[in-house]
Amino acid sequence: MPPWPQLVLIALVAVLIAVYCVLPPVRRAITSLPLDFLVAIHITRLVGIYFLILYIADRLPFAFAVPGGIGDIVVAAAASILVLLRLSARPAPQPLYAVWNAVGLIDILFVVATAARLALADPDSMAELLHLPLSLLPTFLVPIIIFSHVVIAHRLFTAWRIRRSAA
Repeated sequence: MPPWPQLVLIALVAVLIAVYCVLPPVRRAITSLPLDFLVAIHITRLVGIYFLILYIADRLPFAFAVPGGIGDIVVAAAASILVLLRLSARPAPQPLYAVWNAVGLIDILFVVATAARLALADPDSMAELLHLPLSLLPTFLVPIIIFSHVVIAHRLFTAWRIRRSAA
């Protein structure tokens, strides 16, 4: 049986990226958002705490809940720090955003791949992701998180390319 939540998630990310690439008004609207708004979205990854709680309650497997939960908590904490630095008028340097973005994207892709692998091996092990509130992760939050990582990477690369050509 295919890992349906992950296939839905991939389709939703593909639609978001396609709309961003094909529709200039959408791209302009998203590009006009402050970088810190896109980073702040990742504070929602504190949901990793809930993964750990569900692991303790024996409702999610260790291989998903613990590495995924800890990774999400770390990425959310780092996002909080980046946003707070910007609010303090001492923004972090662009390379720090790039490192955070790369780590965050790798982490979320690892979590998605792990969920798919575990669901293929034992579909019941990931049943929690098929019911509210966790069903909102693959159908809403995770596609937005992955998409925002792509947008942030695009913005950082564009800014770097502009700086490089000006130098």
